Amino acid sequence: IDGEIITADSMQIYKGMNIGTAKPSKEDLEKVAHHLIDIRKVNEIFNVVDFYYEARHAALNILERGKTPIVVGGSGFYLHSLLYGPPSGPPSVPELRKALEQEMDEKGPHLLYERLAQLDQEYARTITKNDRQKIIRALEIIQLTGKKVSKLSWKQRKRTQNYDFRCWFLHRPKDKLYHRIEKRCEKMVNEGLLDEVKYLIGEGLEENPSAAQAIGYRQSLDYLKSKQSKEDYAHFMTQFKQSSRNYAKRQLTWFRKELPYKWLDLDLHDPEVVLDIIKQDFEIGL
Repeated sequence: IDGEIITADSMQIYKGMNIGTAKPSKEDLEKVAHHLIDIRKVNEIFNVVDFYYEARHAALNILERGKTPIVVGGSGFYLHSLLYGPPSGPPSVPELRKALEQEMDEKGPHLLYERLAQLDQEYARTITKNDRQKIIRALEIIQLTGKKVSKLSWKQRKRTQNYDFRCWFLHRPKDKLYHRIEKRCEKMVNEGLLDEVKYLIGEGLEENPSAAQAIGYRQSLDYLKSKQSKEDYAHFMTQFKQSSRNYAKRQLTWFRKELPYKWLDLDLHDPEVVLDIIKQDFEIGL
């Protein structure tokens, strides 16, 4: 369909985060144009609003050249913003944000996550207990508005009218999916994930709460700060695999609620058949 790829992976935008994000290879990047990859240093903050405007700009650029934007990635919150517009919570209040950040440093993310779960269980289920930035922002919104984040108006917005989206969710049965995930975790470590994290620490990885909490990177940081015994390594691998499986589970839950997506089981169809289905769906909709 003469397309160019826009990544909707929240971590592939960072330079140096290659192995742990399964970033496209040099050969893939040469084969087809990719956008939003390596556009930020690892110590720079990048959020869903940044993604919305960067992705829209890239899509417009692609369309102006007569090509088709193909948005690929598993960050459901980012994809939702592209479909419906970015979230419209109140502006941050520096004093409140600073107080919440200080409380986070003193008490840790798990305690504040539990508070968020009591106030807004629906939203808490969509994030992890270690996502400091989202926990703080959610508590800030609740305190400023008195409303749940899950009830903000953007959740009920209609899709934007100036783009015609076709959406597919590619999946596999859980048992096979989880097996593939565990093998991929092992492959990432064998390819040098820990060395990548060592390098990124020097580039400011820990200055960026979102990047430092990314799956694979959080577990690697914890391991590198340990005595690095055999037991520590075994714990690192267990946590890495478990966190990856849990994220896949959250993706399945998230995309079940996203109405525009057509589900395609990769265990039932050969890749060539899946490609034909998507191509036919795309052409019929034109």
